[in-house]
Amino acid sequence: MKKIKTTPLAPQEFEVEQISENEANIMAYPFETGYAVSLAHPLRRFLLSSSVGYAPIAIKIEGAKHEFDSVRGMLEDISDFILNLKEIRFKLNDESTESEINYSFVGPCNITGADLSNDEVNIVTPEAPLATLNEDSTLNFSIKIAQGIGYVPSEDTYEELEDGYIALDAFFTPVRSATYKIENVLVEDNPNFERVVMNIRTDGQITPVDAFRNSLEVMYAQLAVFNSEISIKTPITVERVEESADLKKLTTSIDSLGLSARSFNCLDRSSIKLIGEITLMSTNDLKNVKNLGKKSYDEIVEKVQEFGFAVGADLADDLATALKKKIEALKA
Repeated sequence: MKKIKTTPLAPQEFEVEQISENEANIMAYPFETGYAVSLAHPLRRFLLSSSVGYAPIAIKIEGAKHEFDSVRGMLEDISDFILNLKEIRFKLNDESTESEINYSFVGPCNITGADLSNDEVNIVTPEAPLATLNEDSTLNFSIKIAQGIGYVPSEDTYEELEDGYIALDAFFTPVRSATYKIENVLVEDNPNFERVVMNIRTDGQITPVDAFRNSLEVMYAQLAVFNSEISIKTPITVERVEESADLKKLTTSIDSLGLSARSFNCLDRSSIKLIGEITLMSTNDLKNVKNLGKKSYDEIVEKVQEFGFAVGADLADDLATALKKKIEALKA
């Protein structure tokens, strides 16, 4: 008689194959039949729709009133100039969410992405062409660069623009392609298990591994509503939970939340070192942490939710038990 399972096998192997600076294969295995595609498909969607990037959202060009205008001495008309600009990928050096950058060029010259790099912004596509200026021509322009996700049409990038600015369609997504394939893998003489191989290629604003990590965080955050509202009871043993991804995340240091110094110090002084300790607290317990103000409380709640959990969450009994056991062991 074949062994009858009560829980699916949880994958234990994770590998990253770095193909180039902007391309990588991310692999995980072994999955039960059908499980690999069930996880890979939504992750691909999150990679393409929720990865944060930078893009120009408005431009003002001296001597040009609209996108069908032209500038004396510039080979390209304004519409071609804007199309070229959209192919240049920006990254603000101070990681701010929006900035306005001014440029001035005197011909004759060929302007490329590399010419737009300065202390405020880094260009990750330096060879991309922008414009060609004839002798004695001058080009002055200002670009508004913003951070966002997905695609935003020009009518939505700004409610109201300053005089002279032209609103631009913005394509923020730094992930250029995300594909996956499912391969069979052998487990204990059974060839029917699966391995997912996800290929991620970015434009250079973000590494493939960081893009994958961000998509996981978004996915966890979307699922967190179920953790906070539904008590899920599952017949999983404590030993099994001790190997789970959730337990590994919950026993991660609070450093991973990216808290402000004030919020972090309040938790640290109260000997709260792990994310799981916060999820085991009630909202009142957290509010009563010494010197923790409302602003810090709200920040901690938000960061924990972004991590895929919730303050005061009703964790499954087996997960809660394993978590308390792990915390005691780590603090012993």
